[in-house]
Amino acid sequence: MEFLKIIGDAYSGYWNYLIHEITNPGLHNYFYWLIGISLLCWGLELSFPWRKNQKTIREDFWLDAFYMFFNFFIFSLIGFAAVSNVVSHYFNEALAALGITNLAIITEQSLPYAVHFLILFVAKDFIQWNIHRLLHASPFLWEFHKVHHSVKEMGFAAHLRYHWMENVVYKVLQYIPLAMLGYGLSDFFAADIIALAIGHLNHSNVALPLGPLKYIVNHSQMHLWHHAREIPSKTGVNFGISLSVWDYLFGTVYYPETDGTTPLGFPGDEDFPKDFIQQELHH
Repeated sequence: MEFLKIIGDAYSGYWNYLIHEITNPGLHNYFYWLIGISLLCWGLELSFPWRKNQKTIREDFWLDAFYMFFNFFIFSLIGFAAVSNVVSHYFNEALAALGITNLAIITEQSLPYAVHFLILFVAKDFIQWNIHRLLHASPFLWEFHKVHHSVKEMGFAAHLRYHWMENVVYKVLQYIPLAMLGYGLSDFFAADIIALAIGHLNHSNVALPLGPLKYIVNHSQMHLWHHAREIPSKTGVNFGISLSVWDYLFGTVYYPETDGTTPLGFPGDEDFPKDFIQQELHH
């Protein structure tokens, strides 16, 4: 009965949260930040297109637009919130049985907010960079990650085209390290919004003139080569999520000059599923 109650509470709780997000626009609202950042990036694509011959409604635009809302909201409603709540509940019970009441080994609450936030942003991005490398290095996980690399024309909405399993992998693998640093879900909002904006811009049809900042912040000219069909490494290049610095530090950067027209995808992608359902079922 406890198990069923957790599941029921998760579904009703997430449904109420989603309805509240939609019906209560505000600055602390993922739903309208997603819409606002998406419209801003689309406006930049229309006003300052990098690839001049790319259509306003590019290939798979509407598919990617659906992926944005599916991966940001609908997937949790379908079942991820319920499953994660069950796992979290029994994981915490197991820790309690071992006499562990808190995973945190470091607490930064006494630090200034800016420092506290910077540590979170950098640590979260580094963890995600490593997870991204794992998605390419593991043949098992690469089959899921192929959904993201099936994009043939880049645009802001391609940022959130990814297989449902990536939701699971990213959230599970980053939970314990960030919890050990003393961070909880309530700390993530600003970091998530900044990462959303950078990720949208990384995938947009806009060339960003970052100058020396290109060695720190990821950008579309660099990330395009991560999606290139032909790259000099079997396990990928340019794994940066928000920050490019990790690729420079660990030697995974590949950034030749380009006009933005290099073919995208991966060898054999002509046989890869083209519709949402088949892509989500792919492995």
